[in-house]
Amino acid sequence: MRLEGARMDLIKKIWTARKLILVVMIPLSLLPLPLIHPCSESSCAYVLIVTAVYWVSEAVPLGAAALVPAFLYPLFGVLKSSEVASEYFKDTTLLLMGVICLAASIEKWNLHKRIALRMVMIAGAKPGMLVLGFMCCTVFLSMWLSNTSTTAMVMPIADAVLQQLVCTGLADALDDSGTIDTQDEETDKEQNQKSSNNHLQLLDRKDNEKHEVCMLSEELNGLTLKPGFGPEFSRESNGYLPEAPISVPVPKKPKIRRDSLYPTKRDHMICKCLTLSITYAATIGGLITITGTSTNLIFAEQFNNRYPEAKVINFGTWFIFSLPIALIMLILTWIWLHFLFLGCNFRETCSLSKKRKTRREILSEKRIHEEYQKLGPISYPEVVTGIFFVLMTVLWFTREPGFVPGWTSLFEKKGYRTDATVSVLLGFLLFLIPARKPWPSAFSSESKGDDDDDDEEEEDPLAPMITWKDFQRLMPWEIVILVGGGYALAAGCKVSGLSMWIGRQLEPMSGLPPWAVTLLACLLVSAVTEFASNPATLTVFLPILSALSETLQINPLHTLIPATMCVSFGVMLPVGNPPNAIVFSYGHVKISDMVKAGFGVNLIGVFVVMLAIMTWGEPLFHLSEFPTWAVMRNVTGSL
Repeated sequence: MRLEGARMDLIKKIWTARKLILVVMIPLSLLPLPLIHPCSESSCAYVLIVTAVYWVSEAVPLGAAALVPAFLYPLFGVLKSSEVASEYFKDTTLLLMGVICLAASIEKWNLHKRIALRMVMIAGAKPGMLVLGFMCCTVFLSMWLSNTSTTAMVMPIADAVLQQLVCTGLADALDDSGTIDTQDEETDKEQNQKSSNNHLQLLDRKDNEKHEVCMLSEELNGLTLKPGFGPEFSRESNGYLPEAPISVPVPKKPKIRRDSLYPTKRDHMICKCLTLSITYAATIGGLITITGTSTNLIFAEQFNNRYPEAKVINFGTWFIFSLPIALIMLILTWIWLHFLFLGCNFRETCSLSKKRKTRREILSEKRIHEEYQKLGPISYPEVVTGIFFVLMTVLWFTREPGFVPGWTSLFEKKGYRTDATVSVLLGFLLFLIPARKPWPSAFSSESKGDDDDDDEEEEDPLAPMITWKDFQRLMPWEIVILVGGGYALAAGCKVSGLSMWIGRQLEPMSGLPPWAVTLLACLLVSAVTEFASNPATLTVFLPILSALSETLQINPLHTLIPATMCVSFGVMLPVGNPPNAIVFSYGHVKISDMVKAGFGVNLIGVFVVMLAIMTWGEPLFHLSEFPTWAVMRNVTGSL
């Protein structure tokens, strides 16, 4: 017994220290690779494998693991320390910083909450339309904010609606067929009186004649009448003839579940459907813009670094390609979740008619209206933030639209201005523009006399729209370092020749058609990203897929864009991405629910991405031909 106890203690200690053991053992076990084969390719492969294992296993924080190339590349002589350092801060970082400034202003002045509540008010309180409304507002917000931030913003609003749903569920379960209809109120009352009179007549007849003519079962969710007599048969009967039972149909009522936090199973299904729809909508919205998620930024920067002559990826082209994908995925995902949790009766759950509404729907709409009323009238900072939001989008679109000359053609020197220029300029202005109206108003003068205990920042009439603390609170520095680590790995693979070596090993796949190569890449990436972080997975796969495309003479965009989009489809487990973890923490769904729903969403995503790359993506990016910029990269790489 003592021996077994000691063995169990040892196993527990090893399990507790498993991450530390992995951090130490992985570099030591792989050390013979650069020692036995002392060349730049093997040294770079050693750094790549160690970093990838750290990322996938999350034995150390992702940002810390991204710093491994910063000291291993100089030690093994792959890149100079100054060259590695320059890879950690790129144009994409400035783009992200400008977007975070705008996101900080949106959050600070509650513009996101106003947009979300307004869209839900338009959709209505029917379960199907409520889910669709939340999905639409989540997709729109996730286009400009990070998926994690969007989910964290929208979930409290959705949870407040769900709490109202659960609170009114008990009363609605007792009277599930009760509706508000001005035309049928009187007829409903008469029918209820007749049914109660029938109950009394049957009970009285049972007591007087001592015959068992009916059974009255009283359940928790209402009275259900079992076989008995109708009034006409009672008048004809003489008390001596055998009486044949006549069944009186009564509407079935949903049973109240005493063993659950939800009054009925349908309530629980609505909660599951709504919460899961938010995390999926956040993922879908992040696909639309190049700044919507970190994986899009990683792809854009690595692609532009590897193929500097390719001027095909910018905000406009990415938006044109990905917007139809997001719209199709939004509709199909909503249909899938509705079928899985709410059934196929779309007419009942998605009716836009306002004539008949249940008590639950009325109270839910009332709760949403109350939350919207708390925001008050739209404020001056919200108007300024909205103007900056529209201005940034317009300037991104019109910089180099492709079909007409953009505003950059007004400058003499070409290629100096990027999307980051617009982002940083507008983000910088948010630190300067005052958050109060520049002209005095009666309301502001009265409020100054009332509020004597305000903070210094509120008393300052020139206080800016955002402060550095607001920016610092939202700036994801871990993602910045992670993206930089990916750039450093890509630069090492390029300089050492490892990418060309990997491409030569993949030559046996040259017999496959391009769509088959792309499909295999999508399935592989979407499977790996279920267990590893999305940025880490994409950072590892991008150099490999680029080398594969160059070897097979396929347009690199044919494989890189679908892989970039499919890496976001890690939606089957709570550890797949942060939005999944946020939704799971609310306790409405189980892991089995996420796996079942996420598997369908994953298949929908791969199908839609493949459809896009084979149809409208082909003329947009000229995918049917091997481009000159990829040929030039292939020639210089071989030299």
